[in-house]
Amino acid sequence: MRDLAAGPRRFVELQRVLPGISTEQLRSRLNRMVADGMLTRKRYREVPPRVDYELTERARELMPILGELARWGYEWAWSPPRASESVDLGAIFRLAPGLFTRPATTGTVEFAVDGEDGRDMYTLTASEDSVAVEERSVEGADARVAGPISAWVKAFSPERDRSGLEVTGDLQLAGALLDGLIAVGRRASDRAREAA
Repeated sequence: MRDLAAGPRRFVELQRVLPGISTEQLRSRLNRMVADGMLTRKRYREVPPRVDYELTERARELMPILGELARWGYEWAWSPPRASESVDLGAIFRLAPGLFTRPATTGTVEFAVDGEDGRDMYTLTASEDSVAVEERSVEGADARVAGPISAWVKAFSPERDRSGLEVTGDLQLAGALLDGLIAVGRRASDRAREAA
């Protein structure tokens, strides 16, 4: 569900963002989610065949629960990635609709993650009652935040070190959306220290 939060995806795109899952296992899960009313499947008359999967409204209502699961995971299971470990920062950006219930501000921020295979783009658009995510660059973003994977890992760590990220445009808006994403990594000890 997390990987469909940014909109419809083709089967092969889902395979790409879910490394390690077998073709048959992914197909089985998608079929089950369609049968359960969580996804829609749209077939196109093309060669080769193309099938898009998209979240239903029923599934979108679960996004805040996925956001809470992410917060729990950061609080209780976060650890720095090992040298051999692949980091999928897109998984955090894709959870944005579940992490923000009422954004503190409105506007559009483009996030760029520079990796070994090029640059991945994520755009968050905050409205009065939600945040939407797209996995692409958009024209006219109010702010941009960019950095290498290592800088993003530091930004999302419990220390929340943003020094390696380059922020341009509306700094207040970029900061608010970063705070919302990075708040995922707040540990109980952080909250207790702030309360004291």
